[in-house]
Amino acid sequence: MGETLRVGWAGIGKMGAPMSRRVLEAGYALSVFEPLPENRATIVAEGANVAHSLEDLAAASDIVVLTIPNDAILRDLVLSKGALADVMKPGQILMEMSTVSPEISAEVSAALRARGIAYLRAPVSGSTMTASSGNLSVMVSGPDGAYRKVEPVLACFSSKQFYLGDGEEARYLKLVLNALVGATAALLGEALTLGLKGNLSVETMLSVICESAVASPLIAYKRDLLVSRNFDPAFSVSQMMKDFDLILGAAKSDHVPMYLASMIRQQYEAAYADGLSEKDFFVLFEQSERLAGLSPREDKPQNLTAI
Repeated sequence: MGETLRVGWAGIGKMGAPMSRRVLEAGYALSVFEPLPENRATIVAEGANVAHSLEDLAAASDIVVLTIPNDAILRDLVLSKGALADVMKPGQILMEMSTVSPEISAEVSAALRARGIAYLRAPVSGSTMTASSGNLSVMVSGPDGAYRKVEPVLACFSSKQFYLGDGEEARYLKLVLNALVGATAALLGEALTLGLKGNLSVETMLSVICESAVASPLIAYKRDLLVSRNFDPAFSVSQMMKDFDLILGAAKSDHVPMYLASMIRQQYEAAYADGLSEKDFFVLFEQSERLAGLSPREDKPQNLTAI
């Protein structure tokens, strides 16, 4: 395939749109399968071809990339009658880049292997902003030869690629990362609420946190959101609930006790019950405030003097 690699893409959503755009801008022939015309309109206007069926997508592609929401859609796109497992040919590559369970991923792997189709698990870490700038991190597992072939495609939208093994390693590592991401929002919300009780401002606390031993790119990225209390979702409470269900499902299957993850999942459930399902998952901060008897307030700037 090499330099003439043709890319098919199914799922032109929040992440799929900027990722596929960078592939197109890099000069690859791109065909897209997306049921919602409004989602695919921009990328098609920029030069992508429309695949009207999965069969059309497979016929126009050497590698098919999926960026889809959940296990059910992955099963439908790959394992249902007439889906990708039926219409792709031996030697083609299917690369699935979403957060799905190791269980469904293993099913897909077995079905594709039986047909001579290479299957790469390649979930990403990052936001729509990092996707647009080409700075995602990608975790990949699956056949090493297939990974080497798609490395130039991955480089279009990622600055770091990690090859982890030939099985479900990438699926597990993505769940590891998302457990830490979801837990950060929960613990930071509680910690900031404690600071508010001590007459500190959110801006002051985050300024110090971001220069401390517990600084992280995630907290820095969410800093302005927390100060302004603009919880428009980059990643919603309902999406984080789905991911924690995957985390706890994998833990149950593998007999891994995860006490903290179980409690944090209930915090997101409470946020959902409070009507916050489509807010950014860092809205757990305001939930913590209410539980502490505080009303969300406008941040008051404080003078900081470095010692």
